Amino acid sequence: MQLQNKSYIEKMNRWGEERKPFIFIIDFEMKNPIILPLHEAADNEIYFKFPTKNNINNQYLKKREFVFNKFPVSYRVYKKSFDHVSNEIKIGNSFLTNLTFQTPIETDLSLKEIFYNSDAPYKLLFKDLFVVFSPEPFITISDDTISSYPMKGTIDSSVPDAERKILDDKKETAEHHTIVDMIRSDLSKVSTNVKVEKFRFLDKIKTSNKTLLQVSSKITGKLPANYQAHLGEILSALLPAGSICGAPKKKTLEIISKSETYKRGYYTGVFGIFDGSELQSAVMIRFIEKNGTEFLFKSGGGITFYSDPEKEYQELIDKVDVPIY
Repeated sequence: MQLQNKSYIEKMNRWGEERKPFIFIIDFEMKNPIILPLHEAADNEIYFKFPTKNNINNQYLKKREFVFNKFPVSYRVYKKSFDHVSNEIKIGNSFLTNLTFQTPIETDLSLKEIFYNSDAPYKLLFKDLFVVFSPEPFITISDDTISSYPMKGTIDSSVPDAERKILDDKKETAEHHTIVDMIRSDLSKVSTNVKVEKFRFLDKIKTSNKTLLQVSSKITGKLPANYQAHLGEILSALLPAGSICGAPKKKTLEIISKSETYKRGYYTGVFGIFDGSELQSAVMIRFIEKNGTEFLFKSGGGITFYSDPEKEYQELIDKVDVPIY
């Protein structure tokens, strides 16, 4: 992975110190970050929605029926990448690696329609290039408290005894423990009194044809005085998000670059807003990119020593969906 573009760090530090509201969109490799004054987002065809703030001025009527077909990578191609990751795990180079692919999709929905009609707590429409409808927060900062909410572990809620199965699953438990330990370590770089406030709680995520149970945790820490003047440094120290790479982070990023068949771009990066007082951000998963006339849905999952390739392949495909219902 190449060295990141560090110009955004200085700008976020300066605007944070000035309490100047801004929006940031940072790609996975941190080479093409976008930082803009918050009031200029819509002028640049950037629209966002967070639980407490958005810049949406109009709504589109929901499309009750729509075309959505997916054409996933073959199992043979997936297995080749999975085997490379699995071997790296077996020889001790990684405990957890997030392996992702892009899936061509066919739909009569536009990115704008997906943005307005999808049901998700964190949404982003970037021009007519990509749309995000993410269930996963990255960090929030309120007063002097920084909080992170890693999500690891997913199951279809219609599976009999789904809640017990996901919480008792050996692979999912190991994966979640690994990510929580990593996030605790990451937060300790920028804050003190780091603690896990809630461990492995369940959220419901709706898609067009099912409801998923997603396992999350909440980790918090205390930031130093005048942390606003260091927002760029704080964010940089935590990127890329642990939940979408793996552990240990540096070596796992090398494994990802050799295992995946494409460049992630903004997928699995982060986007967020600073309103002059508080910071909200989210991980850019549940992501559709427009490439000419083609739509590409990017998805993946965490691979551990206990992973079954057929189940992981199916999870990759199951995540290719839109929460419009």
